[in-house]
Amino acid sequence: MIVATLLLAASMPANCEAIRTMSTTQTTVMSAEIVPAGVFTPPAAAPAAPPAGAADAGRGGRGAGRAGGAPPAPREPIPQHCRVKLTLKPTSDSNIYSELWMPTDNWNGKLLVVGNGGFAGSIQGYGDMQIALRLGYATAATDTGHNTGDGPNGMFALGHPEKIVDFAYRALHDTTVESKRLIKTMYSRSADMSYYKGCSTGGRMGIMAAIRFPDDYDGIIAGALANRHIHMHTAGFARQVVLARNPDMAISPEKAKFVSDAVINKCDALHEGFLNNPQQCTFDFSALACKGAESDQCLTPAQLKSAEMFYGGVKNTKGEVIFAGQALGNPVTPMRSNQSINVTDTVRVWAFQDANYDWHNFDLDRDMPIIDQKIGFVDATDPDLKKFKAHGGKLLLYAGWADTGITPKNTVEYYQSVVKKMGANDTKDFAKLFMVPGMGHCRGGDGPDSFDTIATMEKWREKGQTPATIPAKNERSGLTRPLCAYPQYAKYSGRGDVKDGANWSCVAP
Repeated sequence: MIVATLLLAASMPANCEAIRTMSTTQTTVMSAEIVPAGVFTPPAAAPAAPPAGAADAGRGGRGAGRAGGAPPAPREPIPQHCRVKLTLKPTSDSNIYSELWMPTDNWNGKLLVVGNGGFAGSIQGYGDMQIALRLGYATAATDTGHNTGDGPNGMFALGHPEKIVDFAYRALHDTTVESKRLIKTMYSRSADMSYYKGCSTGGRMGIMAAIRFPDDYDGIIAGALANRHIHMHTAGFARQVVLARNPDMAISPEKAKFVSDAVINKCDALHEGFLNNPQQCTFDFSALACKGAESDQCLTPAQLKSAEMFYGGVKNTKGEVIFAGQALGNPVTPMRSNQSINVTDTVRVWAFQDANYDWHNFDLDRDMPIIDQKIGFVDATDPDLKKFKAHGGKLLLYAGWADTGITPKNTVEYYQSVVKKMGANDTKDFAKLFMVPGMGHCRGGDGPDSFDTIATMEKWREKGQTPATIPAKNERSGLTRPLCAYPQYAKYSGRGDVKDGANWSCVAP
């Protein structure tokens, strides 16, 4: 065994070099080179973006999961590896950039692919890739098929419908397929396990993979789901339109603080500054109505409608929710009536292919079905994951209750839809959701935002240890708390330090 291991290690440089000749009609191997052990410096051109990875501190330091352009990953050396740069062209209009890193020593026999944030446009998971490499994984990532040269945000799709398909699902799938092919050349055998990890847009990418390509991964870690990208962006734009057409619905910063404080004062019984479980509290917003003259300490009838839209979600005239509202405890955003509306690229470019789209023409009832018909395939909402489950796949979902970037209700709703479709008994075997109190978008906040999803997934998929709880910590404050498999939540015992996780236990609602 030792001799075989030494021989394999000795062959790594040659195997890495051999990958340079492995281009195909749709894949160009731009380079394949041995990178010595040392500190990795991300490309300067990689722009910052919303975070795309989870908050995994247990396997490599706090911030292991933050991935946005050039993430502030721990400045620790990474092992020697074969770094492969690829360009994938599944269509004539595709231009997908991907990277694959493969350790030359102590490969654990597994692949971990990491996701993106926002509109992507660069490899944003270098932080996660470094963590994966230190753990012995081969690891890969992609820019999802466009870069800054194609235009900012969603402008890359103007006149390029195939690039929307690449962003939606093709770039990740093709990157995964090619990574597995090259791994076999590097190590003379296939990977034993293939995992995926991403948050925000990366969460959507993970759900999409489970739906469309159930055999790609043995386990998927998906956080703060942007799986309803189209509905989320359209709803955000629609809310601006509602306020522009109804200036009396505007909520000033002073009134926004008044509403937010009222909710926290009622619901934050432990005075933590965040809600441990927002679903355990109800709030009657009508109690905030002005009884006499208007002031900063009350809401008019029109402003009450704004508060309802914020927490209850954007709805069409039939009362159907286009996208979920915010969780209680998350502060109301000041709402201004503004005629200079920023029309999201998802609507003006992706759906209507009009960079000069006039928001005055927008009608939510009429246009939402049209938008769904044109670009609804970007959203990953199908709850039927039977094929993924049959493959042996495990799905680990998480979201922060204090997420003001993407409402945590959206992740809860998708999980609930899977339970409804698959049945509670079938779901518990392969899908788990962990809600994180006080955590923001993918990480950060006053709650326990450091937890190890990779180790949890490994134990679950490889050892059959189904997770009921995940230990979590806030490295800044020292707060600890168990994360509980939804719908259970952590409840304080009533004794001892509220920041000590030993004084909390998981209970059913």
